[in-house]
Amino acid sequence: PLIPPSPQEHGLDFERLLDASAYKERFRQDMIRWGEEKRRADPGFFCRAAVQGALQPVWVVSDTRRLSDVEWFRAAYGDVVQTVRVVATEETRKRRNWVFVAGVDDAESECGLDQGVAFDWVITNDGDEAALGEQLEVLVQSLHRNL
Repeated sequence: PLIPPSPQEHGLDFERLLDASAYKERFRQDMIRWGEEKRRADPGFFCRAAVQGALQPVWVVSDTRRLSDVEWFRAAYGDVVQTVRVVATEETRKRRNWVFVAGVDDAESECGLDQGVAFDWVITNDGDEAALGEQLEVLVQSLHRNL
């Protein structure tokens, strides 16, 4: 995860910024604003940072949030890019303590990929571990076949 260069200089706890706590929520809008400024100046900033030094034959770039990110990876790596969307019902998300926050959860940083992307894979994660495992197994087998 990429956040402003030095959370320590702002007196922030880096580890707590990575979880789903109220602590993170206090700084979430500032982190989004910082990310938007970086993207406006350089749309590939975070994408390049995500792959910097990666040598593995398969990479999982998690938490991509914008169409420009998907477009960057496709332009840079072509047909080998596989897009995966993980979905859960709103009921499931609420059981996991998600609460909608206007101005945050309806911003591009949260829903920029809700339209405009034909995902290669859609994985449902509603709490059924067996069903999730089966879906992930099919995905992993496909990746292995394409190595």
